[in-house]
Amino acid sequence: MANFLHKGDLPDGLFQGVDAVAVDSETMGLRLGRDPLCVVQISAGDGDAHLVQLDRATYDAPNLKALLTHPAITKIFHFGRFDIAMFHLHLGVMTTPVYCTKIASKLARTYTDRHGLKDVTREMVGVDLSKAQQSSDWGQANLSEEQVAYAASDVLHLHAVRARLDAMLAREGRDALARACFEFLPHRAVLDVAGWEDSDIFAHS
Repeated sequence: MANFLHKGDLPDGLFQGVDAVAVDSETMGLRLGRDPLCVVQISAGDGDAHLVQLDRATYDAPNLKALLTHPAITKIFHFGRFDIAMFHLHLGVMTTPVYCTKIASKLARTYTDRHGLKDVTREMVGVDLSKAQQSSDWGQANLSEEQVAYAASDVLHLHAVRARLDAMLAREGRDALARACFEFLPHRAVLDVAGWEDSDIFAHS
Protein backbone atom coordinates (compact mmCIF):
# COMPACT_ATOMS: atom_id res chain seq x y z
CA MET A 1 0.00 0.00 0.00
CA ALA A 2 1.35 3.40 -0.99
CA ASN A 3 0.35 7.01 -1.53
CA PHE A 4 1.42 8.75 -4.73
CA LEU A 5 1.49 12.52 -5.23
CA HIS A 6 1.21 13.77 -8.82
CA LYS A 7 1.67 17.37 -9.91
CA GLY A 8 -0.94 18.71 -12.31
CA ASP A 9 -2.56 15.50 -13.56
CA LEU A 10 -2.76 11.73 -13.29
CA PRO A 11 -0.16 9.69 -15.18
CA ASP A 12 -1.20 8.18 -18.51
CA GLY A 13 -2.86 4.77 -18.35
CA LEU A 14 -3.69 4.79 -14.65
CA PHE A 15 -6.92 3.01 -13.58
CA GLN A 16 -7.35 1.13 -16.84
CA GLY A 17 -9.66 -1.85 -16.45
CA VAL A 18 -11.25 -0.79 -13.15
CA ASP A 19 -15.01 -0.36 -12.81
CA ALA A 20 -15.01 1.97 -9.79
CA VAL A 21 -12.71 4.48 -8.11
CA ALA A 22 -13.10 6.31 -4.82
CA VAL A 23 -12.74 10.08 -5.17
CA ASP A 24 -12.43 13.02 -2.77
CA SER A 25 -11.04 16.53 -2.96
CA GLU A 26 -9.37 19.14 -0.80
CA THR A 27 -10.13 22.85 -1.17
CA MET A 28 -9.24 26.11 0.53
CA GLY A 29 -12.70 26.22 2.09
CA LEU A 30 -16.26 25.06 1.62
CA ARG A 31 -17.77 27.95 -0.33
CA LEU A 32 -18.37 27.57 -4.05
CA GLY A 33 -17.05 30.45 -6.11
CA ARG A 34 -14.73 31.67 -3.36
CA ASP A 35 -12.57 28.72 -2.39
CA PRO A 36 -10.40 27.04 -5.04
CA LEU A 37 -10.04 23.33 -5.68
CA CYS A 38 -6.51 22.24 -4.74
CA VAL A 39 -6.17 18.45 -4.56
CA VAL A 40 -8.09 15.45 -5.89
CA GLN A 41 -7.40 12.04 -4.37
CA ILE A 42 -8.36 8.73 -5.96
CA SER A 43 -8.13 5.05 -5.08
CA ALA A 44 -9.07 1.92 -7.01
CA GLY A 45 -9.70 0.10 -3.73
CA ASP A 46 -6.36 -1.71 -3.90
CA GLY A 47 -4.78 0.02 -0.91
CA ASP A 48 -3.03 2.68 -3.00
CA ALA A 49 -4.06 6.32 -3.23
CA HIS A 50 -3.15 8.78 -5.96
CA LEU A 51 -3.26 12.50 -5.18
CA VAL A 52 -3.32 15.13 -7.90
CA GLN A 53 -2.08 18.54 -6.79
CA LEU A 54 -3.77 20.72 -9.38
CA ASP A 55 -2.29 23.66 -11.26
CA ARG A 56 -4.75 26.32 -10.12
CA ALA A 57 -3.66 28.71 -12.89
CA THR A 58 -5.04 26.46 -15.63
CA TYR A 59 -6.76 23.41 -14.09
CA ASP A 60 -5.47 21.60 -17.16
CA ALA A 61 -5.70 17.94 -16.14
CA PRO A 62 -6.92 15.92 -19.14
CA ASN A 63 -6.32 12.47 -17.64
CA LEU A 64 -8.16 13.36 -14.44
CA LYS A 65 -11.04 14.88 -16.39
CA ALA A 66 -11.26 11.78 -18.59
CA LEU A 67 -11.49 9.58 -15.51
CA LEU A 68 -14.18 11.71 -13.87
CA THR A 69 -16.33 11.52 -17.00
CA HIS A 70 -15.58 7.91 -18.00
CA PRO A 71 -18.99 6.27 -18.55
CA ALA A 72 -17.85 2.79 -17.46
CA ILE A 73 -16.14 3.81 -14.20
CA THR A 74 -18.29 4.64 -11.17
CA LYS A 75 -16.90 7.42 -8.99
CA ILE A 76 -17.51 6.71 -5.27
CA PHE A 77 -17.77 9.78 -3.03
CA HIS A 78 -18.76 10.65 0.49
CA PHE A 79 -20.91 13.79 0.21
CA GLY A 80 -20.22 13.88 -3.51
CA ARG A 81 -22.47 16.90 -3.96
CA PHE A 82 -19.65 19.26 -2.96
CA ASP A 83 -16.85 17.52 -4.87
CA ILE A 84 -18.91 17.19 -8.04
CA ALA A 85 -19.85 20.88 -7.86
CA MET A 86 -16.19 21.82 -7.42
CA PHE A 87 -15.20 19.68 -10.41
CA HIS A 88 -17.92 21.26 -12.52
CA LEU A 89 -16.89 24.77 -11.49
CA HIS A 90 -13.11 24.45 -11.78
CA LEU A 91 -12.48 21.52 -14.13
CA GLY A 92 -15.51 22.11 -16.35
CA VAL A 93 -16.71 18.49 -16.25
CA MET A 94 -19.93 16.71 -15.32
CA THR A 95 -18.80 13.79 -13.15
CA THR A 96 -20.77 10.64 -13.94
CA PRO A 97 -21.66 7.94 -13.06
CA VAL A 98 -21.44 8.41 -9.31
CA TYR A 99 -22.15 6.74 -5.96
CA CYS A 100 -22.37 8.65 -2.68
CA THR A 101 -21.82 6.78 0.58
CA LYS A 102 -23.40 9.63 2.56
CA ILE A 103 -26.66 9.36 0.62
CA ALA A 104 -26.50 5.58 0.91
CA SER A 105 -25.93 5.88 4.65
CA LYS A 106 -28.90 8.19 5.12
CA LEU A 107 -31.14 5.78 3.22
CA ALA A 108 -29.83 2.62 4.90
CA ARG A 109 -28.76 3.66 8.42
CA THR A 110 -32.03 5.25 9.53
CA TYR A 111 -31.31 4.29 13.14
CA THR A 112 -28.76 7.11 13.48
CA ASP A 113 -28.22 10.72 12.47
CA ARG A 114 -24.43 10.28 12.31
CA HIS A 115 -23.57 10.06 8.63
CA GLY A 116 -20.14 11.71 8.53
CA LEU A 117 -17.33 9.79 6.87
CA LYS A 118 -15.62 9.09 10.19
CA ASP A 119 -18.76 7.61 11.75
CA VAL A 120 -19.79 5.60 8.69
CA THR A 121 -16.30 4.18 8.15
CA ARG A 122 -15.96 3.20 11.80
CA GLU A 123 -19.24 1.29 11.79
CA MET A 124 -19.08 -0.23 8.33
CA VAL A 125 -15.43 -1.38 8.19
CA GLY A 126 -14.04 -0.86 11.71
CA VAL A 127 -11.55 1.85 10.71
CA ASP A 128 -11.18 4.98 12.85
CA LEU A 129 -10.15 7.83 10.54
CA SER A 130 -8.10 10.74 11.83
CA LYS A 131 -9.41 14.21 10.94
CA ALA A 132 -6.41 16.12 12.31
CA GLN A 133 -5.47 17.59 8.92
CA GLN A 134 -9.01 18.41 7.78
CA SER A 135 -8.51 22.14 8.31
CA SER A 136 -5.08 22.87 6.87
CA ASP A 137 -3.55 24.84 4.01
CA TRP A 138 -4.19 22.73 0.93
CA GLY A 139 -3.05 25.52 -1.36
CA GLN A 140 0.58 25.46 -0.31
CA ALA A 141 3.19 24.44 -2.87
CA ASN A 142 4.47 21.43 -0.92
CA LEU A 143 2.04 19.23 0.96
CA SER A 144 3.21 17.65 4.20
CA GLU A 145 3.39 13.90 4.72
CA GLU A 146 0.56 14.29 7.22
CA GLN A 147 -1.62 16.03 4.63
CA VAL A 148 -0.93 13.35 2.04
CA ALA A 149 -1.76 10.57 4.51
CA TYR A 150 -4.96 12.34 5.59
CA ALA A 151 -6.14 12.91 2.01
CA ALA A 152 -5.40 9.28 1.13
CA SER A 153 -7.31 7.93 4.13
CA ASP A 154 -10.52 9.54 2.89
CA VAL A 155 -10.62 7.31 -0.22
CA LEU A 156 -8.87 4.09 0.82
CA HIS A 157 -11.93 2.54 2.48
CA LEU A 158 -14.83 3.80 0.34
CA HIS A 159 -15.04 0.64 -1.77
CA ALA A 160 -15.52 -1.49 1.35
CA VAL A 161 -17.99 1.01 2.82
CA ARG A 162 -19.96 0.95 -0.41
CA ALA A 163 -20.17 -2.84 -0.36
CA ARG A 164 -21.55 -2.87 3.19
CA LEU A 165 -24.05 -0.11 2.44
CA ASP A 166 -25.18 -1.82 -0.77
CA ALA A 167 -26.01 -4.93 1.24
CA MET A 168 -28.05 -2.86 3.70
CA LEU A 169 -29.86 -0.99 0.93
CA ALA A 170 -30.80 -4.26 -0.75
CA ARG A 171 -31.96 -5.74 2.55
CA GLU A 172 -34.19 -2.74 3.24
CA GLY A 173 -35.52 -2.56 -0.32
CA ARG A 174 -34.06 0.88 -0.99
CA ASP A 175 -31.40 0.09 -3.57
CA ALA A 176 -33.46 1.36 -6.52
CA LEU A 177 -34.20 4.58 -4.66
CA ALA A 178 -30.50 5.02 -3.93
CA ARG A 179 -29.59 4.55 -7.60
CA ALA A 180 -32.11 7.22 -8.58
CA CYS A 181 -30.56 9.61 -6.05
CA PHE A 182 -27.07 8.92 -7.39
CA GLU A 183 -28.23 9.62 -10.95
CA PHE A 184 -29.67 12.98 -9.89
CA LEU A 185 -26.70 14.00 -7.74
CA PRO A 186 -24.56 15.58 -10.52
CA HIS A 187 -27.55 17.73 -11.51
CA ARG A 188 -28.03 18.79 -7.89
CA ALA A 189 -24.37 19.83 -7.86
CA VAL A 190 -24.83 21.90 -11.02
CA LEU A 191 -27.79 23.64 -9.38
CA ASP A 192 -25.45 24.54 -6.51
CA VAL A 193 -22.96 26.07 -8.93
CA ALA A 194 -25.76 27.95 -10.70
CA GLY A 195 -26.87 29.66 -7.49
CA TRP A 196 -29.43 27.34 -5.90
CA GLU A 197 -27.00 26.01 -3.28
CA ASP A 198 -29.19 27.02 -0.32
CA SER A 199 -32.57 26.60 -1.99
CA ASP A 200 -34.77 23.50 -2.24
CA ILE A 201 -36.49 23.91 -5.58
CA PHE A 202 -38.81 21.00 -4.71
CA ALA A 203 -40.17 22.71 -1.60
CA HIS A 204 -43.70 24.13 -1.65
CA SER A 205 -42.58 27.61 -0.67
